[in-house]
Amino acid sequence: MTEWIRQLTSFTDFAFRLLIYAAARNGRLVTIEHVVGHLAISRGHLMKVARTLTNAGYLTPVRGRGGGLRLARPPREIRFGNVVRATEPDFALVECFESDNHCVITPKCRLRTILHESLDTFIAVLEQYTLSDLMLRLQDFGFQPAA
Repeated sequence: MTEWIRQLTSFTDFAFRLLIYAAARNGRLVTIEHVVGHLAISRGHLMKVARTLTNAGYLTPVRGRGGGLRLARPPREIRFGNVVRATEPDFALVECFESDNHCVITPKCRLRTILHESLDTFIAVLEQYTLSDLMLRLQDFGFQPAA
């Protein structure tokens, strides 16, 4: 279970990084190869993250030669709570959150209620922040932008 949660968390972490990087580009296109080189994320993982963010409406693909990705909406409209919902569709913190729950104490246990409350609070805090709250400049990534 721990490895499963860690992988989902990495996916969301990569999504945050890609969005922050795309915002730093100020509307210029981002290529997967460029991001792989600067953010140290494997191409395979980044492709999955980009696909998820595109399907969720956070990135827009530009096809063809010289194509890439760019933010689909202004950074002030991208709330981190929504990004987490898009990248973490199943918050099964414990077995009783799962559809195939076999925990015998579930009918009497109150842990599920407490964990749902804490998860709701976690998401509510993330909803307070947008991508514009975390804007970085390209120089913050350790390189100078091309002219």
